[in-house]
Amino acid sequence: MTASNKDKNAWAWVPSLYFTEGLPYIIISTVSVIMYKKLGISNAAIGLYTSWLYLPWVVKPLWSPFVDIKSTKRRWFLGMQLIIAIAFLVVGLTIPTTNFFVLSLSFFWIAAFASATNDIASDGFYLISLSEKKQSFFLGVRSTFYRLAMITGQGLIVVLAGFLENQYGNHQTAWSYTMIITATFMIILTLLNLFTTPKIEEKDTASKVEKIDFLSVFKTFFQKKQIGIALAFILVYRLGESQLVKMASPFLLDHIKDGGLALSTTEVGTIYGTFGVIALTIGGILGGIVISMHGLKKWMLPMILALNLPNVLYVLLAFWQPSSIVFATIVVVIEQFGYGFGFAAFLMFLIYIAEGVSKTSHYAIATGFMALGMMLPGMVSGFIQQIIGYTGFFIWVVIAVIPVLILSRYIQYPENYGKKDRN
Repeated sequence: MTASNKDKNAWAWVPSLYFTEGLPYIIISTVSVIMYKKLGISNAAIGLYTSWLYLPWVVKPLWSPFVDIKSTKRRWFLGMQLIIAIAFLVVGLTIPTTNFFVLSLSFFWIAAFASATNDIASDGFYLISLSEKKQSFFLGVRSTFYRLAMITGQGLIVVLAGFLENQYGNHQTAWSYTMIITATFMIILTLLNLFTTPKIEEKDTASKVEKIDFLSVFKTFFQKKQIGIALAFILVYRLGESQLVKMASPFLLDHIKDGGLALSTTEVGTIYGTFGVIALTIGGILGGIVISMHGLKKWMLPMILALNLPNVLYVLLAFWQPSSIVFATIVVVIEQFGYGFGFAAFLMFLIYIAEGVSKTSHYAIATGFMALGMMLPGMVSGFIQQIIGYTGFFIWVVIAVIPVLILSRYIQYPENYGKKDRN
């Protein structure tokens, strides 16, 4: 397949495909945190059990070769998106029951496994459907729409839940309807991808993939140059963010006496779903553009700092606990811009690690380690917060940037990697 054929109509499907990849992830990993907080679950339980939902993303490399070999990636991600929609529907139906916590977590688990598989297929489809030049160019686009989906979940869907809370005066009813509506939205997105993604894969894809056995997929990955340092770098790149993402919403929602800002569900959703969207969009697109112009090497350190330094502002929020929503909004805007900008370097590094044979499977393995880097710190975040309070917790999150700063000095990759028309 020529580069021109591979890159054809990419604007028609890259945005919707990555929006659909991001939405279930944010519902499972973050919106579930807000939901359980409003339904009376403790911070420690929220941090522990919702972090376990990352496990499918950690272990997804175990079945990624099957996505490479069996059927087409397009069929895989369309099937998984439908399963996610059904799982969300059942979550909504179980919330009004007495055993809602266990039941809803069970179906979130099903959705998580389907979402992780959807990621494998979608990312593989991206890698085989675009030339390297276009992969670099669309890096900011895919990152932006992925994050737009996350903001839609953490913003608009949470605003909807807050509206329904006010309408019905009952958190269980409100969140039940919210999850049912979310399931309907997932079905619409699945249909959109059905009609926009091209059928570029041959029917006999399985016979044309790399002739490599299951164990060799993992062997070749762990034989890559400097793989130990690279994996350590992947694990700690978001060490602070992995903890912040679990406790930021509880912090905004908690009562003043408990160290929070006492914002409403609607206010939290509005902050993320309006100003956060704008900041994220600018940051994500800018990150992809500057890497495609100058290469990854020049922007790695600035992007690490952009992703982590805004966490200092959460320390100030927790210390002063301002009554005006304006201050919280400013912090979220800066943090979202920094995340969108800083995450671009991380994605480009993951693409670099995946280069070579079994590209789809190797990318899945790399993102599995990325998920592990989110899962383990997130599991203890609630316990840490309850022990040292919100101010101490956010200080700890700021300190967590040190490991990635150290490792960034030792990882190796081509200086102009990701740059347009690089030599």
